[in-house]
Amino acid sequence: MKKRWQKALFRRCLPALAILLLAFLAVVLNGAEKTALVNRAGQTFETGIVTEILQDNVQEDGTRVGQQTVVVRMTSGEKKEEALTTTSSTGYLFGAACTKGMHVIVMQSVAGDSTITSIYSQDRTGVLLIFAALYLLALCVVGGKKGIRGAAGLLFTFAAIIFYYLPLIYLGRSPFWVAVGICAVTTVVTLYLIGGPTQKTLAATLGTLAGVMIAGIAASAFSAASGITGWNVSDIESLLTLWETNDIQVGGLLFSGLLISSLGAVMDVAMSISSAMQELTIQNPAITRRELWEAGMRVGRDMMGTDSNTLILAFAGGSVSMLVLDYAYDLPLLQVLNSNNIGIAVMQGLSGSFGVVLSVPATVLLAGWIYCRKTAR
Repeated sequence: MKKRWQKALFRRCLPALAILLLAFLAVVLNGAEKTALVNRAGQTFETGIVTEILQDNVQEDGTRVGQQTVVVRMTSGEKKEEALTTTSSTGYLFGAACTKGMHVIVMQSVAGDSTITSIYSQDRTGVLLIFAALYLLALCVVGGKKGIRGAAGLLFTFAAIIFYYLPLIYLGRSPFWVAVGICAVTTVVTLYLIGGPTQKTLAATLGTLAGVMIAGIAASAFSAASGITGWNVSDIESLLTLWETNDIQVGGLLFSGLLISSLGAVMDVAMSISSAMQELTIQNPAITRRELWEAGMRVGRDMMGTDSNTLILAFAGGSVSMLVLDYAYDLPLLQVLNSNNIGIAVMQGLSGSFGVVLSVPATVLLAGWIYCRKTAR
C-alpha cells in the first residue's frame, strides 16, 4: 500500500516540477531585450468600429480605386471613444473595404496634439479565437478524455514554439538543434498526455524522434547534393538584417522548420503503430518478437500508402500560388525544376516523407524490443 502511494505521489510530483521548470525557463528566455529594427515610437495598433463612410472608392464596375475616407470610433488606446476621420487603402495586403459597423484595426501614431491614423486591416481577432475555440471543443467532444488531452498537447506545442523556440533562435542558438529539442519535448509531453507513462508512450516517443532525425538527415543530404541551403529562401534579404544585428543563424532556419513541420505526421505514424503492437501483445501474450515485428510492419505498410503523401501534399499546397504563376508564364521545365523555390519545396516534401516512411521500421523495431524485452524470441 505504501509503495503504491509513493508511486502515485511520484507520478504527480514529476509533472508538477516539470511545469514549474518550464515556466521559469519561459520567463528567463522571454526577458531578453530586443534590438529595435525600426522606429515605432508613438505608433500603436488599436481597435475601432467604422461608424460612417465619408468617401467611398467603389467604381461603376464594382472595382475599388484609391482609398476610402471613413469615421472610426476608437475602442482602445489613447483616443478611446473618440471619433477619428481616417483612410483605408484598396491594397490586398493592407487596408480593408470598410462598411458601416465593421470592426477594424487602426494603425495610430500620436505625437503631442497630432494624431495620424490609417486602417491596417479588418479586425479578425474574434473570428480567429472563435474558430480556435470551436476546433478545441470539437476535439474534446469527439475525442472525450483523449480529445481533452490532445487539446492540451496542442496548446503546449503552440506555447513551446512561441515561448521557447523563437526566443532561443533570437538569442543566436542553432536553429537545427533548438528544433530537435523542441520536437523532443513536445513529443514527450503530447504522447505522455495521450498515452500516460506506459510502454506504448515510450515506443511512440522513440519512434517519433527517430523519424524526425531521419527527416533532418535526408534534408541535409539533399542540401549537400543540390546546393540548396537556408540562404536560398525568398525572404533572405530581410533575414540578413537579423543576422547582422542579432547574429541569428538564419541559414539553419529552413532545416529547423522542416523538422517541426514533419513532427505531427511522424508522431501520428509512431503512435498508431505503437498502439497497434501493444494491443497485439495484450491479446496474445505469447506472441514472439519476430511475429510482433512482422505484424507491426504490416500495419505500418498500410499506413505508408496514405501518410507518405501527407507532407508532399502539404508543401505542394503551400506552393500553389508559385506553381500557378510558373504555369501561367509558361516557364521552361528546366528553369522551374532548378529554381530555388521549387527545390526547397521538393526538399521539404521529400525529406519529411522520408521521415514518415522510415519511422515505420524504426518504431516497429523499438516497440518490439520494448514489448518483448523479457524474451529473446
